[in-house]
Amino acid sequence: MKKSLSLVAFSLAAAASLTACTDSTSAGAKSASERIRADWPSLTSSVDRDPALEKRIDELLTAMTNAEKVGQVIQPELRHITPDQVREYHIGSILNGGGSFPQGNKQASIDDWLALADAFYAASMDASDGHQTIPIMWGTDAVHGHNNVIGATLFPHNVGLGAAHDPELIEEINTVTAREVAVTGIDWNFSPTVAVARDDRWGRAYESYSENPELVQAYAGRAVQGLQGSPGDDFLGAGHVIATAKHFVGDGGTGAGVDRGDVVITEESLRDIHAPGYFTAIEAGVQTVMASFNSWQGEKLHGHRYLLTDVLKNQLGFDGLVVGDWNGHAFVDGCSLTSCPQALNAGVDIFMAPEDWRELYSNTLDQVAAGVISQSRLDDAVRRVLRVKLRAGLFDKGMPSRRPFAGRADLLGAAKHRDVARRAVRQSLVLLKNNQNLLPLALNRKVLVAGDGAHNIGKQAGGWTLSWQGTGNTRDDFPGATSIYEGISEIVEAAGGKAELSEDGRYDSRPDVAIVVFGEDPYAEMQGDLSHLDYSSDQDLALLQRLRAAGIPVVSVFLTGRPLWVNPEINASDAFVVAWLPGSEGGGVADVLFRNAEGEVIYDFTGRLPFSWPGTAVQTPLNIGQADYKPLFPYGFGLSYADAGESVAQLSEESGLSTTDGNSVLSVFRDRALAPWTTVIGDESRRSMPVSGSGASLPGISIKPVDRNVQEDSRRVQWTGTSDARVGFFANERTDLEPYAESGGVLIVNLQILRAPSESVHLGMECGQDCGAEVDVTSALRDLQEEKWQSLAVSLQCFSTPQMDFSLVLSPFYLRSEGEMDLSLHHVRIEPSAKPDLRCD
Repeated sequence: MKKSLSLVAFSLAAAASLTACTDSTSAGAKSASERIRADWPSLTSSVDRDPALEKRIDELLTAMTNAEKVGQVIQPELRHITPDQVREYHIGSILNGGGSFPQGNKQASIDDWLALADAFYAASMDASDGHQTIPIMWGTDAVHGHNNVIGATLFPHNVGLGAAHDPELIEEINTVTAREVAVTGIDWNFSPTVAVARDDRWGRAYESYSENPELVQAYAGRAVQGLQGSPGDDFLGAGHVIATAKHFVGDGGTGAGVDRGDVVITEESLRDIHAPGYFTAIEAGVQTVMASFNSWQGEKLHGHRYLLTDVLKNQLGFDGLVVGDWNGHAFVDGCSLTSCPQALNAGVDIFMAPEDWRELYSNTLDQVAAGVISQSRLDDAVRRVLRVKLRAGLFDKGMPSRRPFAGRADLLGAAKHRDVARRAVRQSLVLLKNNQNLLPLALNRKVLVAGDGAHNIGKQAGGWTLSWQGTGNTRDDFPGATSIYEGISEIVEAAGGKAELSEDGRYDSRPDVAIVVFGEDPYAEMQGDLSHLDYSSDQDLALLQRLRAAGIPVVSVFLTGRPLWVNPEINASDAFVVAWLPGSEGGGVADVLFRNAEGEVIYDFTGRLPFSWPGTAVQTPLNIGQADYKPLFPYGFGLSYADAGESVAQLSEESGLSTTDGNSVLSVFRDRALAPWTTVIGDESRRSMPVSGSGASLPGISIKPVDRNVQEDSRRVQWTGTSDARVGFFANERTDLEPYAESGGVLIVNLQILRAPSESVHLGMECGQDCGAEVDVTSALRDLQEEKWQSLAVSLQCFSTPQMDFSLVLSPFYLRSEGEMDLSLHHVRIEPSAKPDLRCD
């Protein structure tokens, strides 16, 4: 997309300011009216304002009641609304969240999606009660392909696409994505994410194209064009969908990479680092912008009138609609899930209110009647909603199932679409090490393919894949997809070589080379946040070292959503490839690793780092342009086969992390089970069942995510009383808690008792077979007030028995009972100095 002169100027200003004001802090938070206004650009959308369309909006607004108008600004989630309720409340849009499907069926067919889309559409167009007929919109998070639908093409996540440094590829990918979304009758995609991630500890870093705002700026407009089409005859026509630039603004700049945290930087830095993606998106005609969960200088974006209205709508000239994020309005000061006039008054045009939407609807209607929300603000919000719907042709397109491309099963996961994804994988791969020119490999060799990521499409696809966190998936959930092992096997076996799959790296016949695929397990927002960048998997490192010690050349293929400290793993590899999160087309990896049958290079490595690579586990934030910039591998680094003879010397294996001394808080569960622990339930029918992000159930116990402060930050656990059952956090590696035990540490859990225990309850720690200790906490739990969040603190000395070894802990927390009980867990941790409720001196 051709830049305007104003954008060229702002691009240069951004580059200059990366050194001068990169992530600089302000002197202090001030009210919006007191803040110094930065020189934001005045932009012109390529979608012209149509007088005839505006006149039609005027006519609709005049005819609509406030009850009908409020319905247009409420967006419930698929699982919490019916077509009848759409008709009754005049609902203007719905969404399906990650892991939400028609009738709750993960295997829902294209026809199932279309049938439900038709039902909601028909309800919105039913004029039997005399109300205005306004077609409903359906929004979905198709963030790396149509990732909620079985059989769809899954592209590399944005971090990998950033490594490709190819704006044309971005437009092509989004064109394919729009077409596959259209197959299911959905109108609206909550994409692209144009965040500029500045701290790799952030759990959404992989949704960012780059730490460099210039690359994000170059991509954003092209992504929008791919989804919506170019303004003119193609705009929002057949096979195109409404796009969303998100999350406005600063989501990638929170302190310490904490999801939904505070961005404490100057307005100039906010503009120059975190806003450039919105500039090209707006110029490309993006129709919707999603407000961000984060705060800027202490003020939540969902309630930030200056940024949403004064800057985005007025100065930047955005005339589409602003949609909130999942219950994002509830975190604005003075707001709740069911009441937030502040958000609408600030410039949010649609509340994303998944479950508690009916009370929010009623309260918003009352607030308009009382003047808390002005009639003009409500009318402006509805005008923007109607403008987007009219521009998208929703008043004329008819039933979703009758639209062009709807029901085209031949397009979902089509071979041509998968070819684009496979090419994207090839372009995303970054080669960090290739000592002795081990790569490319000859095809006619005996190849061992090892590691837990070798034949695991769920792992290579990452988060936002069929479920929110990308967990709970199996090979059967990816028809038509290719694992990295399958891609290697296909080309090696065809050339007369042999590819052997062995996850643990054991082999009967000595291989010529080993390709080890390993890396991060799937995660998404919040649950993907880290406290440091140490990859630290003893199992993976031991596998690499064992193969290397046997004299077998080792090629590491690292699956990751961000740069991580992997110096020991790089040292244990002859070649090291960063594959990011490649999606469904693992064959793209093999395309680059191997020569053809004639010994020639098929595809070279062209990927270059979109993020700076750290030299220690604590070297973050680390971004191009900052003072004292000394990464292990700089932004833009990447070897190719033309770099023959270049070697990576032995790297330092000093992580920079301090050894645990028992003086800091050790969190075990906070929003999710933190590495190295996994949430596990068990009963007499099954001793140990790892729990995915969506929960799990056994006859004696069940667990599911619930909300305390933010979405799914807690777990509700229910004991049925049918057998001895337990829940806990377990790891495959040991943690040394001896320093905490010796310094008087305390195990603390924040919990909410929903039903007091009917039988005895034991809190335990485990360190292996016949190694561990338990404490009876029945009375302590029964004494807690029900329905109230409280803390239970137990001295570690209570676990100090001859059977307990604090230096070898596998599970620092589990709860076990044979009776009935219902409680929610929030934050489980070990603190070095806290007052215990239970002492065992």
